[in-house]
Amino acid sequence: MKAWKRGLLLALSTLAVDACAAVDLEQFIRKDQFGEIRISPSGEYYAATVPLEDSTALAIFRRTDLKAAGVFKPRRNAHVNSFDWVNDQRVLIGIAEKFGMLDQPQPTGEIYAMNADGGQADLLVGFRVQGNGAGTRIQPKTVEDVAAFLTDALPGDDRYAVISVWPLQGDDPFTRAEKLDVRSGRRTPLARAPVRRASFVTDSAGEVRLAYGADTDNVSKLYYRDAAGSDWRLINEQSASGRIEIPLGFSQDNRLAYLQVRGEDSGTDRIVSWEPATGVRATVLHHAGADPLSIIHRNGTLIPVGAQVMDGLHRNLFFDDGSPEARQYRSLEAAFPGQSVRITSSTRDGKLLLIRVWSGNSPGDFYLFDTAQKKVAHVVSRGSWIDPDKAANVEPFTFKARDGLAVHGYLTRPRGVAGALPMVVMPHGGPFGIFDAWQYDSDAQMLAAAGYAVMQVNYRGSGNYGLAFQKAGARQWGGTMQDDLTDATRWAIEQGHADRAKICIYGASYGAYAALMGVAKEPSLYRCAAGYVGVYDLPMMQRETGRKRRSLGNWSRDWVGDDMAALAAVSPNRLAERIKVPVFLAAGGEDEVAPVEHTRMMEAALKKAGVPVESLYYDTEGHGFYTEPHQREYYGKLLTFLSRHLGGDTAK
Repeated sequence: MKAWKRGLLLALSTLAVDACAAVDLEQFIRKDQFGEIRISPSGEYYAATVPLEDSTALAIFRRTDLKAAGVFKPRRNAHVNSFDWVNDQRVLIGIAEKFGMLDQPQPTGEIYAMNADGGQADLLVGFRVQGNGAGTRIQPKTVEDVAAFLTDALPGDDRYAVISVWPLQGDDPFTRAEKLDVRSGRRTPLARAPVRRASFVTDSAGEVRLAYGADTDNVSKLYYRDAAGSDWRLINEQSASGRIEIPLGFSQDNRLAYLQVRGEDSGTDRIVSWEPATGVRATVLHHAGADPLSIIHRNGTLIPVGAQVMDGLHRNLFFDDGSPEARQYRSLEAAFPGQSVRITSSTRDGKLLLIRVWSGNSPGDFYLFDTAQKKVAHVVSRGSWIDPDKAANVEPFTFKARDGLAVHGYLTRPRGVAGALPMVVMPHGGPFGIFDAWQYDSDAQMLAAAGYAVMQVNYRGSGNYGLAFQKAGARQWGGTMQDDLTDATRWAIEQGHADRAKICIYGASYGAYAALMGVAKEPSLYRCAAGYVGVYDLPMMQRETGRKRRSLGNWSRDWVGDDMAALAAVSPNRLAERIKVPVFLAAGGEDEVAPVEHTRMMEAALKKAGVPVESLYYDTEGHGFYTEPHQREYYGKLLTFLSRHLGGDTAK
C-alpha cells in the first residue's frame, strides 16, 4: 500500500476514534470536596463547608494535620449558608433551605453555634428554638417566631455577637438589632429599625449605626444614628434621590462611613465615603466596566479597604493603592499569575492568611500564607480530580447588541481546537441581578468535553454592570433580553466561533424559558432546544408569585409585568406551533420555584403541535436534580439529545 494511502487510512481511523470518544460524566457531576474555608482566630483550626447529596455540612479540621475535630450536619434540604468564628473555639452557623440543586438558598433565620470539637452544638435563635420546660425559670433563650442573621461577630469580644432579628408575623416586618450571647443564646435589645426588612451595620466599636431596608413599595431607604440610643435620621431615599445606597462599614476612627451607590444615571456602582459630621461624600472606588462584586476588608475586621470587581476577569481594587492590604494583594497576585485571588480569613494576629485561588478552568485551591516567612503552602483543592491544564479554556467577550448596548459573556472552547464549532448557547437563570462569572462551570466544561463551544451571555437584566443595565431588562421577558441572546448567537457565527448549521440553545430555570422562547422567536437559528426545570407560562408564574408576599408581588409586577395578555404572548407553551426543532425537557415533581406543571404543559403543547419532544421527570427532585444517579441519567440524555442534532460526543 502506498505511503499516502496508509497515512490517509490512519488519519481516518484517528478521526473515527475521536468521533466515538465518550464523555466521563463523573468528573462533572461529582460535588466539590469543600465550599468555603476559614481559619480560626488562633490559627488552630479550619472551618469548611462540605457539600453532601442534599445538604451542606460544616466540618472543623485541625490545621496541623487536617484531621477532623467536629462536624455539624443539618437536616435534608438544609445547608450551612454562612459561618463565622466568634472566638478561638466557637463558630456561629447560619442555615438556608433549597429544594433542588439549582434553587437559590433561602435563609431560614436559624443561628446555631458549635465548639471546634463538635461539642455544645445548639440552636440559639430561630423559630425552632425550644424552651427548657415548664419546670424551671431558667430560660436563657427566647422562644419566639423569628429569623435572625449575623451582623457583627465582634472580633474583640469572645462572648457576644450582634444580630438582626426579623419577626415572622406579617409579610414585611420591622427588624431589630440585638446582642447575642454565643454560649447561652440570651439576647439583649440594641435598636429597632426605622424601616421594614432592615439590615444593620455597626461601627468599628460594634455600635449599631446604620439601617438599610425597604417598605412594601420596595423603595430603599438608608438611616443613620450618631450613637446608641440616639434618633435615626434618613440619609437616602431612592424615590427622592434616584439612588440606592447600601452601607458597607466604617473607617477605623468611625469618622467615615462607606456606601455602595447604585444609580440609573451613574453607570456601574461606586463606593463613596460619607462623613456624617459634614455630609461630605467622595468616591473612593469606581470601575467603569463592572460593579463591586465583593468587599475586601482589613484582615480580621469589618473595615472596608477595597473591592473585587469582575470586568471579564477578576480585579482587586483598593481605596488606597499604597495601603498594606493593597501591597499584600499585589504580592499574592504575582504569585498566582492568570488566576483570581481572594483572602478568605486570617488569624487574629494577622500572621497567617487563608487564600482562595481559582480560574475559569479550575474550581479553586486554598493556600496558607505565612506573612512573616513569606511562604505559601497548599492546603486543599475544591476538586482534586480536575486537571486545569486539560480543562476547556474560558474567555470573556463583548459585543454590541442591535440597539448599540454593550453585552458581555464567556466563551468556553475545547482546549486546542480552533475554528467554527458546533455550539451550545447557555443562558443563565434568574434572570435579574444574576450573571455568569469567570469561574469553573461544570455544565460548560462538560459540554466542551463533548466537543462544543459554549456561549454564556450576560444579557440585559443581568447583574454586575450597573443599575441601568439591570433595569434595561425589566418587563423584557421574550423581548430585548431574548434579542440579546439572538444577537450574541449571530455574533458568534460572524466571528467564526460557531458553525451556523449546528447551534442549540439550552438553559435551566429562566434559562430554560429563554431556550424555548429562543426557538419560538428564531425558528431557523437553532437546531434544537433543551429546558431544565423551566418556567414556560408567565401568567401562571405571576399568579403564583403574587400570592407569596406583598412586596414580592410588587417586585414581580415591576420587573416581569402585570399585563396578562402581554405575558401570555411571550409564554413558550402558548407558542408551540412556532417551534420547528426538536426539544428536550426535564423537571422535578417537588420543584417549588418552577413547578413541574410548567414543563408538563410545555410538553403537551409541543406534542399537540407535532414537535418532536423528549422528557425526563423525577417526582422526588426539586429545582435541579440532587442525586448522582438522577444527574447521571439527565446529563446522559442531554448529551445524547445534543449529539443527535449537533454531532458531539455522548456520555460513557
